[in-house]
Amino acid sequence: MERRQRGPARRSAVLLASVGLVLGLGAPALAVGGDGVPSGGGGDNPTADDLRRERAWVRLGDLKFGAEPYEAVSAAAAEAAGKASCEISAADATNLVLSPTWPEVSGSGDSPSPMTLSRYDDQTSLADPEQRAKGLFFNPGVGIWQLDSAGLGADETAATAIDSVGAAGKMAPYMVGKYCKAVDGGATAAQARATAWKDWHACDQGACESIYQRLKTDGVVKDATVDRYGGAEMRSCTYEGAEYDCLYVDPAAAQGEDAWTVPDYGPAPVPDPFYVFTYTKSGTDYEVRYWLKSDSGASTDVSASRELGVNARTKLYWEAESGLCDTTTGSGNC
Repeated sequence: MERRQRGPARRSAVLLASVGLVLGLGAPALAVGGDGVPSGGGGDNPTADDLRRERAWVRLGDLKFGAEPYEAVSAAAAEAAGKASCEISAADATNLVLSPTWPEVSGSGDSPSPMTLSRYDDQTSLADPEQRAKGLFFNPGVGIWQLDSAGLGADETAATAIDSVGAAGKMAPYMVGKYCKAVDGGATAAQARATAWKDWHACDQGACESIYQRLKTDGVVKDATVDRYGGAEMRSCTYEGAEYDCLYVDPAAAQGEDAWTVPDYGPAPVPDPFYVFTYTKSGTDYEVRYWLKSDSGASTDVSASRELGVNARTKLYWEAESGLCDTTTGSGNC
């Protein structure tokens, strides 16, 4: 049975249609969700972490952050501080959660874009094995905190990682919890902050502590031009007869720091615009990224599926497609 996915909160699905029902599109492709041509097995890029460390130090000057994402972070951090097992103010919790974002995605100090897609992993395991277009590439790290399918983003999709409200709701209690566990174990505040940031290699050499101190001294400049999704757009889509809330991700529309959209920024290609939604098959959830041929220049639509919880570098499923309709704009096979 197919399910409507309510925005990035994928688990609030509502039953809509059977697999066999297609809205005038012919027989269903049945390609996503573990079907298609697999790619994977490439492992991590051994130079990726070095690149993150090299680019971690942030230019002096104002630290800017999207106004809507900032409100999401501050609200989530205040809630986490209120429930914390140790003493931490809402302001300190907010600064704790914000600190990795600039070293990870915005060395300029400009507003980190919620749409940011990783550019350091360029393994062939992440690219379309049929090589139908250069931009058919599955970037494994996504969003302000670069939630990666190999770690904190294993159970996230590109949609949930880009959504700064949902991502902040996950990152704030996670970092505050790690901080308090360290403090409760006898660590100093600085040691506890380093523990809270342990998942981000950009923090390895002190760049995040530097940002934390700058935030305490100078604060942040709120940027009204960067919204919750950083330029990505929520759309309504149909696929195989079911209706989904899908997120349309076009790097050319990125709000905030967009250096990652420049072709020579990193070894990985800039991905072509894609849709992302969650697909459930036999009780298993899959992240699906779907490229219309009109966006990629390929001769056909193409999808890439990842079982949630699985590192994208380990296994993806790629397939030629023709079944997605963006009902918001009338794009695709409508």
